[in-house]
Amino acid sequence: MNSSTFARRALAPLALLLVATAAQAQGGAGDNPYGLASVWTNSDAVTKAVLFTLTAMSASSWYVIITKLLQQGRLGGQARAAQKDFWNAGTVKAGAEKLSPKSPYRYIAEASLEATQRHHGLRAKVDFADWVDLSLHRATERVQRQLSTGLSLLATVGSTSPFVGLLGTVWGIYHALTNIGIAGQASIDKVAGPVGEALIMTAIGLFVAVPAVLGYNALLRRNALALDDVRDFSGELHSVLLGSGSGHEESAAEQPKRAAGLNNGLTPALA
Repeated sequence: MNSSTFARRALAPLALLLVATAAQAQGGAGDNPYGLASVWTNSDAVTKAVLFTLTAMSASSWYVIITKLLQQGRLGGQARAAQKDFWNAGTVKAGAEKLSPKSPYRYIAEASLEATQRHHGLRAKVDFADWVDLSLHRATERVQRQLSTGLSLLATVGSTSPFVGLLGTVWGIYHALTNIGIAGQASIDKVAGPVGEALIMTAIGLFVAVPAVLGYNALLRRNALALDDVRDFSGELHSVLLGSGSGHEESAAEQPKRAAGLNNGLTPALA
């Protein structure tokens, strides 16, 4: 399912809303004269801009929610694949090749392989265990940042959309009261209708904010659970790397010992 499909699904409720608004605008004289159709027809550029802003916020938040749920679903499958295939391999390299190229678990395994190959020169002054731990930590942090992409948008929409709707309400009430003052009539039908229409903007703002806040909290919790599995994998891989002893540089005196099979601690587990 591509991005355009997600966008169409996210905009589907808004399309239905526009259809309902158009149907109301074409209704007979007995229909309610107040509502979204009246708000749109009688609104100025500021009110229309507020409506467009809320529509964009709603579409973007639903897009993020859907894409992140799919991403987390794929990550769950990749975690099961790592538990099944990676740890049954003979070496770290062979285990990484069994995983999907887009799997974060493969990325972490390949980052650990690269770290052991780069443990030379000035980097060799760092203890091998600390160097591997640092490399795995950086790889895990990159995975966490990738999983967190888009959540800031949901937080922004959830916190600002009620105020955007409130701005539309205040602006609508201001114009309604101004028109009433110019007309010189303050009957209930002249006040209740325009003010009620203005309050619709606040309702739309809340309608946009509630799914964004709920989606943000749910995705944040699911991310935490997924990252627990990623950190467990990283910690176990760190133990494997230290157990294999890979990455330690051999001196000239150590090379004959390994050739004779005396240095069994330097098993090529990462080959």
